[in-house]
Amino acid sequence: MTFRLRTIDVTADGRQIVRDRDLAASRLTIGRAAENDVHLPDLAIDPHHAAIERNGDLLEVTALGTLGFGVDGVANQKTVIDPARGAELRFGSYNLTISRDADGIPLITIAQVASQDPGEAADDKARFSLAAAMPGKRRMAWIFGALILLAFLAIPVFFNLVHQANPKVAVRGDKAWSAGALSLAHHSLEQNCTACHVKPFQPVQDATCMSCHKTVHDHASPARLALARGGNGPLGERLLWAVAHSFGKEGPGACADCHTEHEGATRMAAPAQQFCADCHEDLKTRLADTRLGNAADFGLLHPQFTPAVVTDPVAGKSVPMSLDGHPKENNGLTFPHKLHLDPLGGAARMAASIGRERDYGRAGLQCSNCHRPTEDGIRFKPIDMERDCEGCHSLAYDNVGGTVRRLRHGDVDQMIADLAVSGYNPPVAAPRERPGQFGVGGNYHIDFAPPRYTSSTFQQALSKDGVCGECHTPTMQGGRPGVVPVRQTARFMSDGWFNHKAHAQEKCTSCHSAEKSSTSTDVLLPNLASCRTCHMGGDDRRAKVPSGCAMCHGYHPTQGAPRGTKQDKT
Repeated sequence: MTFRLRTIDVTADGRQIVRDRDLAASRLTIGRAAENDVHLPDLAIDPHHAAIERNGDLLEVTALGTLGFGVDGVANQKTVIDPARGAELRFGSYNLTISRDADGIPLITIAQVASQDPGEAADDKARFSLAAAMPGKRRMAWIFGALILLAFLAIPVFFNLVHQANPKVAVRGDKAWSAGALSLAHHSLEQNCTACHVKPFQPVQDATCMSCHKTVHDHASPARLALARGGNGPLGERLLWAVAHSFGKEGPGACADCHTEHEGATRMAAPAQQFCADCHEDLKTRLADTRLGNAADFGLLHPQFTPAVVTDPVAGKSVPMSLDGHPKENNGLTFPHKLHLDPLGGAARMAASIGRERDYGRAGLQCSNCHRPTEDGIRFKPIDMERDCEGCHSLAYDNVGGTVRRLRHGDVDQMIADLAVSGYNPPVAAPRERPGQFGVGGNYHIDFAPPRYTSSTFQQALSKDGVCGECHTPTMQGGRPGVVPVRQTARFMSDGWFNHKAHAQEKCTSCHSAEKSSTSTDVLLPNLASCRTCHMGGDDRRAKVPSGCAMCHGYHPTQGAPRGTKQDKT
């Protein structure tokens, strides 16, 4: 069974919009509730007011509540209608005209009837509309505009002027101008707006930032940064910057471009990987003279590591070299790691024999016996001869009355002086007599032989197999004997960050092939492929450790950890 519902709506200009829809049902519900088949939004109608049911060719209309309905102008609770003859039902302000359509389907035409009494409608508007109780829109606009200017402009400006004349007077109403809370780094400036906003209605200037952050350096010179970004940029971007510059905005590349404020009491987020890739992905095409390789994603596009390798220990010269070329280091020290780490070698047996004294294990020397981490665990302390080496490489040279005398490491002049007096025999001298006395049987001659040196000379110590030459390279410095200075590199890659503490779960040999190195010229650093076994790009969710640029690199040159390694604890 099917009903055809025809809805007639009237637009503001009097046009009628007619919509038909067929409803396959034997029963229709009528009411104010939206779930009814015939929805009539009128407060004079019950939510579930009436129902229409088919009974053969007839329609039975029944009221579901106490409110009835009109049938051809007569109030009823129930009626039977023949669609062929037709009828008109009235529910509140709606007329439902029942008839039969050309194809024989019962047709219910729904139309809202306008009020027949214009005066009644005007009275309702006067009683119930907001416009009848309030001033006109224009007057309200002027009133509220004046109140806004008074509360949010006049009062703050007045108290600011008074505060400048008398700092003891608090500034009131200034929070209305705040765009939000400051970050944790600048939280102490909440009540000191002029610390950053020096001039009214002017953006924060770089000079203002640098007045506090004096040690922050630029990523590069402004000219090179402009070239790295791609020159002046497209026309639309240049026009936008021209407008910004007219209002005192610095940039592009100003401090405030990245360090935005008034975004809540949080820490500054690490730069996104794309922020770096925008310039570095094809940097060489814009900066042909750059020594940096293109980089956009650690797992997909990143140059090989280029550590600073010592090439001249005397001058202390270091040169960045790619690990692809298998660079060799000349740090002034002779130290084969393989010899010391071989568990079956002589060094291991010696370490086992003195293990209790030096806290060495029975298996021989371990990396941690010499390489001791700094207090923060990030790097390692420089190797110290007395602490890390002298357990096996003794500097003792004499024993006087049970007291062992040791050479002072690192001071060649002192070594020469110490060895020169070791085993010294002074000339024989007669006992001193009182003047004027003649001792019978006295010794009237002395031994004028030259002093004798019975200990090893410094030439032997500085020889290839001597106590110094075993690890150091002898040389002459300013006409005096000495050794080539040892240059211990504290940080091979100054533009990258590595935290050993964060990798404590790994063995040293996972990254450093020290047990296979027979010469100290080997650069025992992991290459790019080694790091990629765990670290991939910041957007690679399959990696063990998704690593964006900010995990290892900082935008501002600094010796501290980059932003990506600092966890936000707020």
